[in-house]
Amino acid sequence: MVSVFDGALPPSVFGEMKDEIAVLRLSRPDKRNALDDTMIAGIEAFFDRLPAEAKAVLIHAQGEHFSAGLDLSELTIRQTPEAIAHSRNWHRVFKLIEFGQVPVVAVMHGAVVGGGLELAASCHVRVAERSVYYALPEGSRGIFVGGGGSVRISRIIGTSRMMEMMMTGRTYDAEQGLGFGLSHYLVEDGTGFDKGLELARRVAANAPMTNFALMHALPRIAESDPDAGFMMEALMSAVASTEPEAQARLEAFLAKRAPKVLRS
Repeated sequence: MVSVFDGALPPSVFGEMKDEIAVLRLSRPDKRNALDDTMIAGIEAFFDRLPAEAKAVLIHAQGEHFSAGLDLSELTIRQTPEAIAHSRNWHRVFKLIEFGQVPVVAVMHGAVVGGGLELAASCHVRVAERSVYYALPEGSRGIFVGGGGSVRISRIIGTSRMMEMMMTGRTYDAEQGLGFGLSHYLVEDGTGFDKGLELARRVAANAPMTNFALMHALPRIAESDPDAGFMMEALMSAVASTEPEAQARLEAFLAKRAPKVLRS
């Protein structure tokens, strides 16, 4: 791998390219990859500087844990407006992931807790190793989620389960998280990166307009009233299917030059 992010990122965040996949590594293992303002700024810088050739992103972490959440030393005594601005900054940066240029695959292991789970929830495809455990301990800390979790995580697992996690401090394991949708794939320990890279390459092979529609249109369609959703779907379908690349792929399929859909 050759880094194209030299000098642009802090030491706690490392970026590099592997062919068409941009790889972001959380690199603060001594703090269990707890997220501080410097790391959030590094994540922002990484996504702001994605090379034009990047067609997907893979996020993973160094050490024994994906992320133990917000570095609580960041929660110094603030006035309310400052605390709001801090949370809104996380919202802005994680939105670069969810509604960014290319799809993002997260590979998780160990602790995926609090802000770490909020980061993972902003990604489009999530791979969990068996060592993963999930928790939202904000209730016991006297605080509330601030990185978009009340929107993203509650959409994934439901408001009731998120409320229970925060109220009781309950921890869920990798198998349970797979059942809830916190991950889409569950793999053996030590194999997550390879699986994530495989998936990122598969996603990168899609037509760019299709990936754009899935990232930007589908979530908004799901939140629309049915009539507006149907209209947006029709418009997006028309735009995607009339792209030159889509026409070429359809012609290849009709000419039996394209691979058939098979069971994974």
